[in-house]
Amino acid sequence: MSKTESPAPVLPNRLSSLDAYRGLVMFLMMAEVLHLAQAAKAFPESSLWQMLAFHTTHVEWAGCSLHDLIQPSFSFLVGAALPFSILSRRQKGQSFFWMFLHAAWRSFLLVALGVFLRSTHTSQTRFTFEDTLSQIGLGYLFLFLLGCARPWVQWVALVVILVGYWGAFALYNPPERGPDFDYAAIGVTPEFEAQNPPYTGLARHWNKNSNLAFAFDDNYVRRIPELLGHGEAYKPNRGGYATLSFIPTLGTMILGLLAGGCLRGEWSAGKKFACLAVGGALALAAGWALDHYGLCPSVKRIWTPAWVLVSGGWCLLFTAGFYLLVDTWGLRQVFFPLIIIGMNSIAIYFLVHIELHGFIQRSFRTHGGEAALKFLSDPLQPVVLGAVTLAIDWLILYWMYRNKVFVRI
Repeated sequence: MSKTESPAPVLPNRLSSLDAYRGLVMFLMMAEVLHLAQAAKAFPESSLWQMLAFHTTHVEWAGCSLHDLIQPSFSFLVGAALPFSILSRRQKGQSFFWMFLHAAWRSFLLVALGVFLRSTHTSQTRFTFEDTLSQIGLGYLFLFLLGCARPWVQWVALVVILVGYWGAFALYNPPERGPDFDYAAIGVTPEFEAQNPPYTGLARHWNKNSNLAFAFDDNYVRRIPELLGHGEAYKPNRGGYATLSFIPTLGTMILGLLAGGCLRGEWSAGKKFACLAVGGALALAAGWALDHYGLCPSVKRIWTPAWVLVSGGWCLLFTAGFYLLVDTWGLRQVFFPLIIIGMNSIAIYFLVHIELHGFIQRSFRTHGGEAALKFLSDPLQPVVLGAVTLAIDWLILYWMYRNKVFVRI
């Protein structure tokens, strides 16, 4: 190397900003133990409590709360981390073949773990695939292949997914909901319909449990228990979630993949931040426009193309903000509590879903915690107990961090 040549820049294999963002996402999931929405019922006149209630619960159908951004953020971050993972494996000398096998194995494990966690409180295995891990797993192998392709291929794949999925729903002919329509057969209550009037016109193709994704589950997924000899009959998902949502969820992961490619690149920090922020604003505007003009409602539960853009826009803005604060301004210590959570996201996801919180709270009450809560009003007792539970969660993760115990799939 001549004196005038400069060495190639060393690209990072991990960004603390992504860990901090992932930590925020998992904290929002863990914070369900605070029961803020339940406590807010005791303070109907408080705008602060009502705001907390809205943003710690899911909207019933269309729209978006902070809580609704948990699953898309988790999916987005899988894509954002992939370019760094591929770079790390290539630096270790792994061939494409072995990386492909690892991706296939990871895809299978994610789907299987999702089914397992869905079945922890049932009498038999629940072969449904609408939970976060299964949705990511169903699309992960495709994401890996795209991660090894050029950015223009990733952009084309994103457009094909959004336009193709929109077209498939628009061409599907949903049943007409006349006065004699059997709502019970599709798992939709009159109360839901009263609060969320069915869409008309083009948007009616995205009504709850009267759309292409519901028809797919009703015709095909319902047969899995029968084929395996399970006695419990298939029931429609009460929330309207569907298996086919893994296709547009892949779109969310591709947005993350593009963001990760931007962050892994050689641009200046300012240019990376601007790219993410502008991209987020444009995605939000496009998603809101599709919803506003009735072309496609923004519905998380069936992961509509408009939702991919709206939630993806928020994910890009969050990524930009964390990148600016943590990696550019160097405020890692400020966000250290979130980074601890984000570096072991699979561990806390698993522990929460096997009722770690229930065990902690029962133990707290058993060993004198009940008396310690008596000085609080009834609505605030679950909030304080939830805060204690969150502190114990974090201490477990901190112990794992100090001892270099990281759960990976």
